[in-house]
Amino acid sequence: MTTIAFTMIGHNEAHQLPDAFESIAWADEVIYVDCESTDNSIEVAKRYTKKVFSRPNNSNLNINKTYGIEQATTEWVFYIDPDEVISPELAKEIQTIIQSKPAENAYRLPRKNHFFGRWLKHGGQYPDTQLRLFRRGKAFFPCKDVHEMLEVEGKVGHLREAMDHFTSATVMDSLRKMEFYSTFHGQKMANDLPPPSVGMAIRFMVTRPFGRFIRRYFFKGGFLDGWQGFLQAWIGCIDFQYRFLKFWHFYEEAKKEALSPTKDKQ
Repeated sequence: MTTIAFTMIGHNEAHQLPDAFESIAWADEVIYVDCESTDNSIEVAKRYTKKVFSRPNNSNLNINKTYGIEQATTEWVFYIDPDEVISPELAKEIQTIIQSKPAENAYRLPRKNHFFGRWLKHGGQYPDTQLRLFRRGKAFFPCKDVHEMLEVEGKVGHLREAMDHFTSATVMDSLRKMEFYSTFHGQKMANDLPPPSVGMAIRFMVTRPFGRFIRRYFFKGGFLDGWQGFLQAWIGCIDFQYRFLKFWHFYEEAKKEALSPTKDKQ
């Protein structure tokens, strides 16, 4: 019989782990990689699986995702986040697919983003296609960017059933995620881009954020998702501004460090 493992990484996600783990209790193997949590995430994870590992909390999440995938011993692997849930319908479809010995080495599937209690059907939030199911050894993360998708050797198929993603239940959830991702992108910009300029500030603080808001809220129908649709579109807008401010901060810090006298002169 064909086997499947679910792998997951987490940092202070104890409140979300039970729902995620319970939705994949049928899997042959469950692997959890904890990234320096200060809550009881590890204790919660150990209630559901013996394969619990601890790793440094690397800002490029895909490094630890790759580590988790490497611990799998099954033929198929599915990567899942702590705030995601596999529905019974999706579980059945996954099991049917992998037992059919398909020619495909990986599968994409739709994802339903639930934001402050509402499934966002518009504003570019659905189907939010994800590539998560793959034959072990046939897909990998390049580990260059936090939002990159798996690269696959061979054919890629599509699943019909959607995965549920409970992205933000509270304001603090949204702020915490924005803080994390803007820091990663700000550091990357400081490494890859030229120094900040007026033109760059206008682009990141005005042009790009408001262009994204208009596109998502009006052209893609975000307004049809009520106040949650408005808030999601607005957060996507200020995300660009946060990135630029973090970029500016890291650039100034690097400049100060480069100009400071060497402390250990001999």
